[in-house]
Amino acid sequence: MTYEIDREEFVEVNGDRQNIRIRAAKKDLPVLLFVHGGPGVCDRHNVMRYHSDLAEKFTLVCWDQRGSGKSFTPAVKERVPSVGEYVEDILFLAEYLAGRFGVRRIALVGHSWGSIIGVLAVAKRPDLFFAYVGEGQFVDGDRNEAESYRFCLEEAEKRGDKKALAALKKGAPVDGVYPDNKSMMVQRDCLSRYGGAIYGGKQGLVKGLLMPLLRTKEYTLGDIVKYAKGATYLSDVMWSDVVGQRLGRIKRLEVPVIITQGRHDFNTPSAIAKEWFDALDAPSKVWVWFENSAHSPDVEEPEKWSAVLAEELSKHTERK
Repeated sequence: MTYEIDREEFVEVNGDRQNIRIRAAKKDLPVLLFVHGGPGVCDRHNVMRYHSDLAEKFTLVCWDQRGSGKSFTPAVKERVPSVGEYVEDILFLAEYLAGRFGVRRIALVGHSWGSIIGVLAVAKRPDLFFAYVGEGQFVDGDRNEAESYRFCLEEAEKRGDKKALAALKKGAPVDGVYPDNKSMMVQRDCLSRYGGAIYGGKQGLVKGLLMPLLRTKEYTLGDIVKYAKGATYLSDVMWSDVVGQRLGRIKRLEVPVIITQGRHDFNTPSAIAKEWFDALDAPSKVWVWFENSAHSPDVEEPEKWSAVLAEELSKHTERK
C-alpha cells in the first residue's frame, strides 16, 4: 500500500515537545488517535505493523506520550507528572489534529493506561470525539490489581511454581499499590508467563516488551534506550496515582463506546471491565470479545481487531 501521508513529527503539547507518527492512504480521512498503555509503554510499532490496513479508511495517529518513547527527555524526572496532565495533553492533541486535518471530531483508542486517560478525556470534552474505543479497559485500580494478583497466585499454585509463589506472597498489593517496584515486577512477570497478558504467551515481561521493539524500524536503538528510561521511571513514580483512579464512578459517556476486550485479560480483568460497561450509559455501545486474547487483542488477534474497528467506527465517522 502507498500512503499519501507517512511521517513522524514533534508537536509542542502544553509546553512539552512530543512525538507523533501519522499514516494515511489519502487526505481527508477521519482521524484515529491511539493512546498507548504504561505509563510509558508506547505501541506505534505494533499499530504500524499490524494495523496499517486501517490507514485506507482513517488517518492513523500514534502518540508517544509525555516522557515516553521518542518524547522522553531527562526533564520529565524533575517532577512527577499527574494523570490530569496526560488528560490535558489528549485534549490539546484532539484539537490540534481536528484543526490540522479539517475535521470536527476525532476517534480515540485507549489501551490499558491509555483507557484511563482516554475515558477521562472523553468524559471531560465529548465535543472533541466521535467515538471511544477501549482495549484492556481499566476500571478501578484497587479491584483490578487485587484480581490480577489473585490470578497469578492461583496459577503459581496450580503450576507448582514454588519460586514465583514465594515471591508473590512477599509482595501483595494493598489498595492497588505493591510494597515496592520489585514486587510489582514479580507480579507482572508472572502475569506474562501465565497468559494473563498475552494469552498462551510464555515470555516474561521484559522479553515480551523488548523483542518487538528490537525488530521494528519505528524505533532506533537510541529511541529504545529512551523508551526504557521513560517506562521504568513513569511506571514507578506514577503508580499510586494510576491505581488511585476510579472509572467506576463514570456512569455515562456522551459518545459511542466500543470495547474490544480479551476473554483472558487479567492485567485489567475482563469481568470488572464488563461490569462497568454493562452499567454505562452512552448514545450507543458495543462490546466485542476476543476469545484468543488477553490484554492486547490488537496484537493477539490483529486481523479481527482491525476488522472490528473498521466496521464499528464506520457507523460514526464524520466526513467533510
